[in-house]
Amino acid sequence: MNTLKIKKGDKVVVLTGKDKGKTGAVVRVLPKENRVVVEGVAVAKRHLKGRGRQSGSIVERPASVHVSNVALVDPDTKKATRVGRKAVDGKNVRVAKKSGTVLK
Repeated sequence: MNTLKIKKGDKVVVLTGKDKGKTGAVVRVLPKENRVVVEGVAVAKRHLKGRGRQSGSIVERPASVHVSNVALVDPDTKKATRVGRKAVDGKNVRVAKKSGTVLK
């Protein structure tokens, strides 16, 4: 089973590719494929065929990005950071490696 350190709702920054430097919130996580869907990143245009009275159209849909191409944004420094685990009050919580801030 794959466990990803990036969760739905996290704010991430894109590290490589055509959208390098863009930030956005994670909309969906696909752990089996090691991919995430980020809001406003990797937007693909889909051409839809007309059906019946409805005419054809072009719709923009977000595509997935490999999890290795995104990094979590540190809440304190607003820069890319790695994610670690730490025991706090008997619970394992996610921690930003750069600043040590506990993540939600």
